[in-house]
Amino acid sequence: MTQTRRTFLHAAALAAATTTARAGDVRPGVVPKMKFGKSEISRLVVGCNPFYGYGHFNATLASVMRDWYTQERVCQVLHRCNEAGVDTAAYHHQGRAPQDLARFRTEGGRMNLIVQCPDDPAPVHEAVSPMAMYHHGEWTDRAFQAGKLASVREWTKKARDLGVMVGVGTHKPEVVAQVESEGWDVDFYAGCVYNRTRTPDEWRKLLGGELPEMPGEIYIQSDPPRMYAVMRQTKKPCFAFKILAAGRVSNVEQAFRTAFASIKPNDGVFIGLFPLLKDEVREDAERTARILAPV
Repeated sequence: MTQTRRTFLHAAALAAATTTARAGDVRPGVVPKMKFGKSEISRLVVGCNPFYGYGHFNATLASVMRDWYTQERVCQVLHRCNEAGVDTAAYHHQGRAPQDLARFRTEGGRMNLIVQCPDDPAPVHEAVSPMAMYHHGEWTDRAFQAGKLASVREWTKKARDLGVMVGVGTHKPEVVAQVESEGWDVDFYAGCVYNRTRTPDEWRKLLGGELPEMPGEIYIQSDPPRMYAVMRQTKKPCFAFKILAAGRVSNVEQAFRTAFASIKPNDGVFIGLFPLLKDEVREDAERTARILAPV
């Protein structure tokens, strides 16, 4: 690690320590609720990608996220979410995540888990006892592109047998439309509002023959309205994610307002948190409460 990077991380750690010390600034229960199955959960759901370096930006940010997010910091952020009324987390059972979750629970933390899973759901269900499970969006989209969406339907049947709420994740509005039209036995959807799983041929068609660098991380401004439209058309609860285009959106307030104005009252938002330089937990919780406050 270079001296410049050491200095940067040290300054970031000091900022984070200051933020964590202000835990009392978060007003308990500030985040509004939504009906989800037989329960009520927070409409703001903490995402898991930043915890493990999935920044969806570049390798430098991914490395900084992984360095900063020690197990202690993951647990601190989850506890602060609890203080703000965020009682639900998106979860991926891989890497260090099981150990982090175990520590958080041992420390008294409580989170409803909505698990994204591409493989056999039974072992994950046994390990963490989630409220809900959904087929991972990346794998759903690959199956759709290969004409094998039926394999995703078989996964949902396996998950249903476990007694949890069952969902489908995707980055493609047409996947939600197809699942709805075929009447799958699912309870909810998790939809990325940006279609970042287009094939190279799809990008060339969209961009007049050009192929961009990092085609998996291109975010088109006309994408969100398409995903929001299919979310409104289904009666099932939906969770919108990447509403900030993985940090590319500069007007965060407007992105939150657009998201909540574009989805149903029984829909929620997954939001990744990286409070390295500012108290994102407090900001996002209070922003959500302000936007959703009765007029």
